[in-house]
Amino acid sequence: MEIILLQDVARLGSKDDVVTVKSGYGRNYLIPQKMAVIVTESAKKVLAENTRQRAHKEAKLKDLSLSVAERLKSLQLVIGAKTSSTGKIFGSVNTIMLAEAINSKGFEIDRKQITISEDSVKEIGNYTAKIKLHKEVIIELGFEVVSE
Repeated sequence: MEIILLQDVARLGSKDDVVTVKSGYGRNYLIPQKMAVIVTESAKKVLAENTRQRAHKEAKLKDLSLSVAERLKSLQLVIGAKTSSTGKIFGSVNTIMLAEAINSKGFEIDRKQITISEDSVKEIGNYTAKIKLHKEVIIELGFEVVSE
């Protein structure tokens, strides 16, 4: 039995994949759970239209992400932190602090999009962070931690 998956199913496939399964599995589990539909001509047309629209939306999002990435590359980010006399930070600089600093410059970046390459930033110095703007657009942003 051929079906079109409506969502990701473990060990079977991802959304909008056309897969062949045993008829009992399809009729008794996947279709009643709204995880799949049977392949018909109308279902194929709907799938093709959804794929076309999604590709168009993804292209727009990627272009927008590339333009934001170009603006972010020229950004000089300085984060102030309270430090001891030896240069150690009380606490550490995390993704929340980076997101606030970037957003104060006029961007809209969520902290979940940021990954700091070092384990933890606990001293004054220069560091890099990766920002995932789109699944295909990931940039590295350098930032400097200074004493307040």
